[in-house]
Amino acid sequence: MLLNRKMRQSLIALLAAAAAVGAAVVAVVAGSAPANAAEAAAVIAPPQVNNQKAKGPLQTAVFSGGCFWGVQGVFEHVRGVRQVVSGYAGGEKNTAQYETVSGGSTGHAESVQITFDPAEVSYGELLQVFFSVAHDPTQLNRQGPDSGTQYRSDIFTVDDNQKSIAQAYIAQLDKARAFPAKIVTRIDPLKGFYPAEAYHQDFLLHNPTYPYIVYNDLPKIDNLKRIFPAQYNEKPVTVAAAR
Repeated sequence: MLLNRKMRQSLIALLAAAAAVGAAVVAVVAGSAPANAAEAAAVIAPPQVNNQKAKGPLQTAVFSGGCFWGVQGVFEHVRGVRQVVSGYAGGEKNTAQYETVSGGSTGHAESVQITFDPAEVSYGELLQVFFSVAHDPTQLNRQGPDSGTQYRSDIFTVDDNQKSIAQAYIAQLDKARAFPAKIVTRIDPLKGFYPAEAYHQDFLLHNPTYPYIVYNDLPKIDNLKRIFPAQYNEKPVTVAAAR
């Protein structure tokens, strides 16, 4: 069962209602999800252009790759990552609300802001995880069951160094035909990142039996562990713990 944006919104409302009528409601809905689902992943070469790992202040990366629940869940398991926040990027602050962004006309994309230690994980390594297991970079303005520009593949760069690494890596992967189709990921300068509502934070960790998570996102965590065992952190970081 594929759950599109409208179904996902309905399930969010149902989850909120469950707090009042009892957790049994959620359990019944979750039981309708398949026990397992195939999630495509790509084994790709690391970036040829990358920054060297070195001690220094924590850095940030902002990626958009479809529903932020799964992308956040993936990077919360990457070694060297200190925090991952779900939010919105690409539009204005006054439209950075879930219901508004879901309309598809704000310019925002559902995004994650990753805070990482550059001595433990490089920006290029984060990009490798992003392209390999976090999403499909060949899907234009959609990911899986969700469609619209708010689900686009986008890299929001904080400086020219990140821009250069991202551009070089996309060119490298396209030249190597690492994917069956051309990468459509955008590269845009980060003008602002706006955290999403509290109920979206750590959503995968809080709701592992949620049908959308079971079908679309848990396979991504399995792929991360399988393809990047050295970078996989069994204990995820959480937004709550980092506060």
